[in-house]
Parts: sequence; structure tokens; C-alpha cells
Amino acid sequence: MNAEKRLLIVAAHPDDEILGCGGTVARLVDEGYQAYSMVLGEGITSRDNKRDQERRAEAIKQLKKQVYRAGKIVGIKEAVAHDFPDNRFDTLPFLDIVKVIEKFKNRVRPDLIFTHFEKDLNIDHRITYQAVVTATRPLPGEPVRAIYSFEILSSTEWNCPLSFSPDAFFDIEKGINRKIQAMREYKSELRDFPHPRSLKGIKLNAEYWGMLMGLKYAEAFKLVRAIS
Repeated sequence: MNAEKRLLIVAAHPDDEILGCGGTVARLVDEGYQAYSMVLGEGITSRDNKRDQERRAEAIKQLKKQVYRAGKIVGIKEAVAHDFPDNRFDTLPFLDIVKVIEKFKNRVRPDLIFTHFEKDLNIDHRITYQAVVTATRPLPGEPVRAIYSFEILSSTEWNCPLSFSPDAFFDIEKGINRKIQAMREYKSELRDFPHPRSLKGIKLNAEYWGMLMGLKYAEAFKLVRAIS
């Protein structure tokens, strides 16, 4: 097996991979990691059921292009984007989702995985977390040594009264600008401040977690499992 360290992001929707851990990935790539990302859902069809088929297909195509462009900015070597229905992962056979993750994971063989928080408001996020944990069962030969779950602004914090209580923090002072630049690619996903999913909101959130840890900027995670 190649001694190079590899990380994999498994995200439910386009932009989740950047919102959740874009600054950390940029930093780890600088430190020698090879980074890969998998986006499971098409991320748009739940918003407007009246879209005609042609417009819907074009919107999905554009979002996939944004996945690839944003990934390059933070240093992702390979990104894959699937077409699972937006906000309807619960209508799919769970095993189908697990198998898609397993197939890519077994090819990439990452040491480290970043994915969603298990108690997120969004159903697709919760199912993605469950599928990742299932696809990385700690059996002999499993390459994944650590799994971290991330928050998604305008989703995780809205699941009241549940709260995201992180216990791992990555200094992203050297990655914050690339995270912001990557998010600029997702023009259809950004909102105006004071919406949390605005460029200002994203930066303020990194400043907040950084302040709590004595850093300028940080991304926060909940450690799911680590083997050392």
C-alpha cells in the first residue's frame, strides 16, 4: 500500500464539502495529503418541483461543474458527484448508498474521512453519516483510521434543541482564504448576510471557533472514531 496519506470527504450535497471542511482540507493538502471528495446528492430538485426536466438537468450539470472547480481550489485531487435525489435520501435503499461509498473508499483507501454530523437537521446529512459509518466498519484491513463529522451552516445549528458540540479543532489560518474562494464558485448556494451560508457568515464562524481555541480561524469537528 502507498505510504502517502489520503483523506476523503463524503458529503450529501454540492457545497457541503467546502462548508464542512474546506479550510482543513486546504491545510492538509499543503501538509502532504492527497484529497478526494464524494458528493452523493444532486442538491437542487427539492427547491422547485415545477422545474421542467431540461432546466433541472442543466441546473444539476452546473452544480457538478461547481463541485469540480471548488475542489481544485482547495486542492482536491479527484471529486465525484452522484445524482441521489435532493432531501430524499430516505426514499432510497440504504444499502445502495453504503455500496456507492464503499466502492469509492475501497479504491481511494483513505486514512481519514470527513463527513456530516449524526444529528444534523437535514435528513440527507444524517443518512450520509450513517452510511459512512456503515461503509467503514472497523474490520481487519479497513484503511480508515479516523472519522470526523463536521457542521453545515444553516442546517446543523437549526436542529434545536440539539447542538453541535465539537471536540476537535483544526487551525485553518492558512486555509480560510481558499475556503472562501472555493465557496464563491457556488453562486446558487450562497445567501446574503446575515444568512449563515453567506461569505461573511462562513468567515465569522471560522473566527468564532478560532477565538474559542486561541486561534485566528478554525474549523470544528466531532470525532467519531480514531485509531492510533
